[in-house]
Amino acid sequence: MSDELMVDVQNLSKRFKDDAGVFDVLKEASFTVRAGEMVALVGTSGSGKTTLLQILGGLDRHDGGTVRIGGRDIDKLNATELAAFRNRSIGFVFQFHHLLPDFTALENVLIPGLISGKTQAECTKRATELLEIFDLSKRLNHFPTELSGGERQRVALARAMFNEPALVLADEPTGSLDRANGEHLLELFQKANKELNQTFLIATHNSSLSLGLHRILFLDDGKIAGTDKPVTAGDG
Repeated sequence: MSDELMVDVQNLSKRFKDDAGVFDVLKEASFTVRAGEMVALVGTSGSGKTTLLQILGGLDRHDGGTVRIGGRDIDKLNATELAAFRNRSIGFVFQFHHLLPDFTALENVLIPGLISGKTQAECTKRATELLEIFDLSKRLNHFPTELSGGERQRVALARAMFNEPALVLADEPTGSLDRANGEHLLELFQKANKELNQTFLIATHNSSLSLGLHRILFLDDGKIAGTDKPVTAGDG
């Protein structure tokens, strides 16, 4: 972990409008994440965790405040620049793996590299190395339907890390996994953090997962409160 700020969010606001009126999901929320840090984002369902991750990943625009990733103000990027930023600097892991069913594990992982312009040989080498790190060296040529739920989520994690992103955003990554596979995924997050110095911001309801990370941010009533100390499983 370093003193460099990977995520710097200040006074972030986001509102939605529908037939019922206006709803402020984020209300001048502010927080930072250092490079190499693993941070849990905890909040009740509907508290805005997914919206916050989407804004950080450039999938949605905010209404007020600033968002800097690796020192770069993403609100100043146009659509083309934002797409390039997402592919190069952000890795996404979702509750459901979103793997392409007609592609093998290896092919699913190397797709981000092909999109970024790397050669097939470069992509194959990198994808193979990542799948080996995540204990999937014997599953390279298996299709998603031939993999367990835990294996599919590990393929998704390898894909998210293919381009060595500055930041990995994970939205309820253990939500569809049983306890054993959830614990294994936490171990892989910790391994990636230790061996690859990967920065993670993970939205989760899983108390075991959040307690295994460096720090916890609580999203409540559109604002952020944080702790540097472990909390009990019943908190948050």
